[in-house]
Amino acid sequence: MAQDSEEYGAYMHKFSPPLQTSSSFLHQLPLHGLTFAVKDIFDVEGYVTGFGNPDWAQTHSAATATAPTVLALLDAGATCVGKTIMDEMAYSINGENVHYGTPTNPSASDRVPGGSSSGSAVSVAAKLVDFSLGTDTGGSVRVPSSYCGILGIRPSHGVVPVSGVTPMAQCFDTVGWFARDPVLLKKIGKILLQSHEHDTNNLTRPTQFLIAEDCFRLLSSEWEKLIDVLHKSVAKLFGGDTMKQINIGKYVEDEVPSLKCFMHHGAKNIEENIPSLAALSTAMRLLQRHEFKKNHKEWVTTVQPKFGPGLSERIWEAVKSTDENIDVCHSVRTELHAALSSLLGDYGIVAVPTVPGPPPKLQTEPTTLETFRAKAFSLLSIAGVSGFCQVSIPLGTYANLPVSISLLAKHGSDMFLLSLVESIHSTLKENAHAVGILPPSES
Repeated sequence: MAQDSEEYGAYMHKFSPPLQTSSSFLHQLPLHGLTFAVKDIFDVEGYVTGFGNPDWAQTHSAATATAPTVLALLDAGATCVGKTIMDEMAYSINGENVHYGTPTNPSASDRVPGGSSSGSAVSVAAKLVDFSLGTDTGGSVRVPSSYCGILGIRPSHGVVPVSGVTPMAQCFDTVGWFARDPVLLKKIGKILLQSHEHDTNNLTRPTQFLIAEDCFRLLSSEWEKLIDVLHKSVAKLFGGDTMKQINIGKYVEDEVPSLKCFMHHGAKNIEENIPSLAALSTAMRLLQRHEFKKNHKEWVTTVQPKFGPGLSERIWEAVKSTDENIDVCHSVRTELHAALSSLLGDYGIVAVPTVPGPPPKLQTEPTTLETFRAKAFSLLSIAGVSGFCQVSIPLGTYANLPVSISLLAKHGSDMFLLSLVESIHSTLKENAHAVGILPPSES
């Protein structure tokens, strides 16, 4: 598929006419006048859900119904303009697709856009739509949000319906969304999180704000600046007594005993990775492979589809994997959820880097890329394994590359987290600017 330079190669299909509600009360609906796009993992009636691979598209029929999340947004008055490109079978955080082309990252055109929700993130970053839908299993909303310099939320696991969405690994699959401003990010949350709204929608003061210093030390440079930005912003809005630095890796190691099974997989050099979080990532990836195999082994082995480099090895490794230690992986999930719930309480926050550095260059050498991926999954596995909600927040650019941080909150505290992000967003950017992190137009 040839890329349209004006559309940054983001789309698989443009809907003509666009999908919208037929409500006679259109002007009264909360998302009236807004446009959105959806990752090609969501069912849309009359269209084949392509799952990022042409062989998948050729061996599956058109959807007979539209995913409930898409219908909810249409019913709220938004207009859906198309389906976006994604990584094959949602099994990457890079955003490169050998079959359909790699969407161009509007924030750094020589860098990957991040996956697997690459086209959805690019469509928002390039201002082609107001917001978009993606999915996040291992990091597929949070990573492209960070790489493309926009906001993105991975909601609490299980709070947004995943029916009508092709499964990757059900223990981790979530429906997330992208936007350029926190007001809209929260407005979409009010539509998709309705059954999980609390009376605390407008509560924006955290009881504690924990900064995971060990995670920030994974960054190749400038990590002190990001901690300084967080300190100043939290002190200004909530007071210094709210804030504390924490070694999250040590806490996880102490409070999640089942991780000992995987600790030998962790890096011994703390500068390369955090051993307990590397072990957490190992547990996440083992369980993800196990569920992917259950979902898709029959199709992969029967069709023998063509996959791109890197993806092919990863997918076949999953298909041929054993069920060793799967029970332990489930124990890790349960223990981590309990440990972080105890640590944060109802309205605590933990801040981490979304990813361990700027987006890698296109076609980065595989060994270098794998080292980066390992660090990334250590960070991403905290919310992924616990099921907690996480929002990636862009701060601006440094050396012409996007910079972000993430805030995590307890499972089910999604609206609280979205309200907090709305209240802290502008202060974070102001303090980031003061330490040399510039708005994109100034870098």
